Amino acid sequence: MASVPNSDELIFFVNGRKVVEKNADPEVNLLYYLRKVHILIFYCTKYSCGSGGCGACTVMVSRYNPKTKEIRHSPVTACLVPICSLHGAAVTTVEGVGSISTRIHPVQERLAKCHGTQCGFCSPGMVMSIYTLLRNHPEPTLEQITKAIGGNLCRCTGYRPIVESGKTFCEETTVCELKGSGKCCMDQEERSFINRQEKICTKLYNEDEFQPLDPSQEPIFPPELIRMAEDPNKRRLTFQGERTTWIAPVTLNDLLELKASFPEAPLIMGNTAVGPSIKFKGEFHPVFISPLGLPELYFVDYTDDGVTIGAGYSLAQLSDALHLTVLEQPKEKTKTYRALLKHLRTLAGAQIRNMATLGGHVVSRPNFSDLNPILAAGNATINLISKEGERQIPLNSLFLERSPEASLKSEEIVLSVYIPHSTQWHFVSGLRLAQRQENAFAIVNAGMSVKFEDGTDTIKDLQMFYGSVGPTVVSASQTCKRLLGRPWDDHMLSDACRWVLDEIYIPPAAEDGMVEYRRTLIVSLLFKFYLRVRRGLNKMDPQKFPDIPENSMSALEDFPIKTPQGIQMFQCVDPYQSPQDPVGHPVMHQSAIKHATGEAVFSDDMPPFAQELFLAVTTSTRAHAKIISIDASEALALPGVVDVITAEDIPGANNHQGEILYAQNEVICVGQIVCTVAADTYAHAREAAEKVKITYEDIEPRIITIEQALEHNSFLSTEKKVEQGNVEQAFKYVDQILEGEAHVEGQEHFYMETQTILAIPKQEDKEMVLYLGTQFPSHVQEFVAAALNVPRNRIACHIKRVGGGFGGKVTKPALLGAITAVAANKTGRPIRFILERGDDMLITAGRHPLLGKYKIGFMNNGVIKAADVEYYINGGCTPDESESYLSYKVDEFCYIVLKSDNAYHIPNFRCRGRPCKTNLPSNTAFRGYGFPEAAVVAEAYVTAVASRCDLSPEEVKEINMYKRISKTTYKQTFDPEPLRKCWKECLEKSSFSARKLAAEEFNKKNYWKKRGLAVIPMKFTVGFPVGYYSQAAALVHIYLDGSVLVTHGGCEMGQGLHTKIIQVASRELNIPQSYIHLSETSTVTVPNASFTAASMGTDINGKAVQNACQILMARLQPIIRKNPKGRWEDWITKAFTESISLSATGYFKGYQTHMDWEKEKGEPFAYYVYGAACSEVEVDCLTGAHKLLRTDIFVDAAFSINPAVDVGQIEGAFIQGMGLYTTEELKYSPEGVLYSRSPEDYKIPTVTEIPEEFYVTLVRSRNPIAIYSSKGLGETAMFLGSSVLFAIFDAVTAAREERGLTKIFNLKSPATPEFIRMTCVDQFTDMIPRDDPSTFTPWSVRVS
Repeated sequence: MASVPNSDELIFFVNGRKVVEKNADPEVNLLYYLRKVHILIFYCTKYSCGSGGCGACTVMVSRYNPKTKEIRHSPVTACLVPICSLHGAAVTTVEGVGSISTRIHPVQERLAKCHGTQCGFCSPGMVMSIYTLLRNHPEPTLEQITKAIGGNLCRCTGYRPIVESGKTFCEETTVCELKGSGKCCMDQEERSFINRQEKICTKLYNEDEFQPLDPSQEPIFPPELIRMAEDPNKRRLTFQGERTTWIAPVTLNDLLELKASFPEAPLIMGNTAVGPSIKFKGEFHPVFISPLGLPELYFVDYTDDGVTIGAGYSLAQLSDALHLTVLEQPKEKTKTYRALLKHLRTLAGAQIRNMATLGGHVVSRPNFSDLNPILAAGNATINLISKEGERQIPLNSLFLERSPEASLKSEEIVLSVYIPHSTQWHFVSGLRLAQRQENAFAIVNAGMSVKFEDGTDTIKDLQMFYGSVGPTVVSASQTCKRLLGRPWDDHMLSDACRWVLDEIYIPPAAEDGMVEYRRTLIVSLLFKFYLRVRRGLNKMDPQKFPDIPENSMSALEDFPIKTPQGIQMFQCVDPYQSPQDPVGHPVMHQSAIKHATGEAVFSDDMPPFAQELFLAVTTSTRAHAKIISIDASEALALPGVVDVITAEDIPGANNHQGEILYAQNEVICVGQIVCTVAADTYAHAREAAEKVKITYEDIEPRIITIEQALEHNSFLSTEKKVEQGNVEQAFKYVDQILEGEAHVEGQEHFYMETQTILAIPKQEDKEMVLYLGTQFPSHVQEFVAAALNVPRNRIACHIKRVGGGFGGKVTKPALLGAITAVAANKTGRPIRFILERGDDMLITAGRHPLLGKYKIGFMNNGVIKAADVEYYINGGCTPDESESYLSYKVDEFCYIVLKSDNAYHIPNFRCRGRPCKTNLPSNTAFRGYGFPEAAVVAEAYVTAVASRCDLSPEEVKEINMYKRISKTTYKQTFDPEPLRKCWKECLEKSSFSARKLAAEEFNKKNYWKKRGLAVIPMKFTVGFPVGYYSQAAALVHIYLDGSVLVTHGGCEMGQGLHTKIIQVASRELNIPQSYIHLSETSTVTVPNASFTAASMGTDINGKAVQNACQILMARLQPIIRKNPKGRWEDWITKAFTESISLSATGYFKGYQTHMDWEKEKGEPFAYYVYGAACSEVEVDCLTGAHKLLRTDIFVDAAFSINPAVDVGQIEGAFIQGMGLYTTEELKYSPEGVLYSRSPEDYKIPTVTEIPEEFYVTLVRSRNPIAIYSSKGLGETAMFLGSSVLFAIFDAVTAAREERGLTKIFNLKSPATPEFIRMTCVDQFTDMIPRDDPSTFTPWSVRVS
């Protein structure tokens, strides 16, 4: 960091080592400091989102309180912590917890051995969240474990094994017990999972291996920091950066002097509001004032009338203080506190709650605040102080609506907040609804309170505050005034709803959209409050105040957060199998320990190269426009900028296979790369990229949606079709015909490691070396060679591991790799290109949105005779993988069309599909590769047929399911026996029938909450319709000490590929796994490798490694025969002395698949994976929230090479699929701008979304075509997540049926809270104002 005069020394500790920073820069955050600046260089803390929303960069910050003599350990997100805020603090990163070189900590060991890591990118953050919990609570409760990781996202595991690793530290039992008997609930006879012919195992790890947790062995807090904290002569500190100054006062008077001198300077405590505004909104502050640790701001004062809490208290400390108050005070006095606690539980994650402060939250007055509406409703008061003295202002509507007369003066600060006790006839509630239960901004929230005349239900005072309905928190003050003196009855409610909708107006084009839904929530939340108050009055005097109807009781409470539990079932290993043979055992991921210690090296963890430059992008802001000019002069003049790279700088092809590196003359989507900037730091590159001025001229048409593409006949390829029988003729002889459509929106990959490329130009022969995360190194090599106009043998791509891929790193890294290589080529210097999360989401796109149209002919008994299905996908602006999805052209293939039948035999069936060309970023491959979108349409029309026939969906599914050896529409023969087995076991062992009856009984008794169940069958295709795509090669070396190095063409991205390959090599060579090492994937060692995708990584690369090992063993056989009792090492030495080659190339030709589109027949897939899933949900009809109660999954695994890996893939894919169908919603403007570009805007599931009960069974079958009769399972369960979607539909159908509405409605995915609520039509949805769509332009549009 640059030396600046007049700066104090910043002193803090990292992992027990003292850090003295003489030139601390206030603009540098802890994460950047750890990874890029500090001399120790801690790479193990990961960068993922940069906004504090994912938890990947979690570290522990410990501070000593000289007043209480206590040390508080807090989890924080390092990306939001300014280093200047750390003076006197001790930071612990994952390296400080434990490492392979010293000793691993029990937290790290158990996360790894419980199989809680896959790609490993989120693992250091998970470790730190659990570790920090244990430092504060060595014997945590189950609730504390779930709460601790609520702010950590994981895209791979599905969370269940992470929770399980944490559970091992709990005092409470982690075994599901039945009625206190100590027996497992799964042992009931009617739900027994044990086949009498085969032994079933349920334990994926051995707890006896765990080292005990010994809190006395944890590192001590540095005594020097205690002395610093207790120093009576502490003085003001000033840290002067390049552009900003940080001032830390040590007394309250000092703080007030500073605030008077710098009235515009923000006060920085947790930096959770100012930090993101600086990074993402471009705010700049020349001076920061940080009163962190100032004693006068940290206190709790309990009085007879209420509680006063210091403004410096974090939200976590606020929660602790309120909990204590609730325990000590009578219930009638704590209504406001309990309302606050309920919202504090789900507000953000544990890290943000430990960083954000009460004062900062109150004074920033965010329109989405969960706390301010409750504080206002509870009549809280803000205590202010300045040099002029102290004053109090009410935390009321004037303050929240930012009225100048009710706001802070520029020199004032918040000293504390006073929250009065509630009284007997005073009711206070907090209400909210968000896209997911935890760590999500509210779509609408509210704080409401009512006071009655003593002993009556006559309204004396009423307050209603709403958040997320306008630019500020809004008060319905006029409505409240009109209701004074009214009794608390249904007539009052009716008037209140009408008046509040008149008073709080959300414009039809309002930001964040969902206008009609948010209007409905305004009155729905009011109704919930009305019921809670009526219930409270009844409890006070049952004779005087009638209770609410029994069927409305369920509307009172929100869904509880429970710690998930479950069992994983798989076939035990044959007792006669060699103990050394690891195949079939639940072997831990080969990098799991390194994941948990953070020592697993990802691309951006590599140390800087000499003269390395950073790359930042300038992207198009228009969807379709002509480029008039590009002015980079201002960018080039900025410090640190080396060059600006455009299409003119590409030596070779700018357009390769239809994919454009840099926009030239024309832009065809928002987010298209126009130029890049290379600079000495990323901050300089980013600043310069924003200064590039591009002049556009719009071009028509601008096509954003599938509907618009159909209007303009805009497609990427010709139509592809499969057909059997005579569809038109069959329609003439059916009882009924049903027509409908289904919309499935896209999905963001949200891999935890964003796209990362390092390109190093070599001095000789135009060579270029790339280190990156990709699923397809050969593709990157091809694009880079084409861009640089050199042969492929000059390009070397190295992949150590990938921090999640899910299809998003198949083709996109080739484009980005070529862009990076061009920059490296032009500058002659190494280039590091790391996409920010927002840029990654904007540029790389994701799963294709789909529109499915269907016409179904069926008999009254549920037999489907004919189906005519059309699919259209939003392919974006270039082909990418869109043709692969829908067409077979040259060497690409159709997927959606071929997968469209799922598990059903329809004798007269036609399916057609086309990819639409639009002005969106080009969509690409995603886990399941078209199947999750296509098959859900089949489930939709089968369910609709059931409704028309007055049959259950399960009956109609069974009637139409493949039952015997059959041929698909494209004439491929298969045996559905494993499908039938999975289906039967799922129905029986999930107790579906009994639970369905129980749900129906529940629905009869509850009007506002409904339960639904759904069972989904699956016939998943594995393989490629082009045979040579499944070829693979491997290279195996045996060294003279007996160690083995294995290399193959597959990429490890968390799916356990390398782990399974080591198991294969161990069996084939008959040596322990410890002898085998798998270093990296490289185009240097294995050329022309196919992509690692479509669940075939182990299938094809395992075969290649097996082949290489068998060649080596054949060479060794003569030596082994001569010395059968010899050691492996002896055989190898002997082979070398006899000049026997100890290196072999293995090869697998691939599955002989093919597809003839002209004849509409072929064998495009190697085999099928079958399965079934049953899910049960409960939905809140008033808000649209849902809770996943239980899921049972049965997957035909054939023979599992590694049950732990396979179960992990199934659980992770299921949760990712559940996200696709429920919480994950991409929003686009009518102009084609993607709004959803961060974890704040795009909600993947968190730990609170997974099933409360989660059971997974690997069903045994045979698959002789694959290695060891295994099956590829990586993608299969993605579609099974739709069981949650259809369970929601089942619950919504029950609600609609009770309300006298039609049971059939078009499928829409995701089934967001908005969709659920607005489909459960009732008096509240009917009363809201509606706008004529022709009179306004909506904020967002559906692109499917």
